[in-house]
Amino acid sequence: QVQLVESGGGLVQAGGSLRLSCAASRSIAALNPMGWYRQAPGKQRELVATITTGTSTNYANSVKGRFTVSRDNAKNTVYLQMNGLKPEDTAVYYCNARDQVWYQLAWHSTDYWGQGTQVTVSS
Repeated sequence: QVQLVESGGGLVQAGGSLRLSCAASRSIAALNPMGWYRQAPGKQRELVATITTGTSTNYANSVKGRFTVSRDNAKNTVYLQMNGLKPEDTAVYYCNARDQVWYQLAWHSTDYWGQGTQVTVSS
């Protein structure tokens, strides 16, 4: 089990920046991947960015070049630096962690989610 707690959301003007943090209740060294998703009103939850234990990253096309995901295993924390924010980035942002365990000759995955943090970008 792992609990995830997001922080850093808020209200910002278009063009501004925010840094989201996701603190885990235990070591994140083996959680692979970790990342961020978001859900706007009336829309499905969508991937924003992920980072593996090897620090490979993956971004949604809509945030490439503006957002940066990183992880600090020593602090059990994942970050999302968001620059050049646009009104369409407005959503609840959720932290995600995948825990994979090998047993009975197969990998078994469990996804964990935080409670979400609201990001609102005004035009």
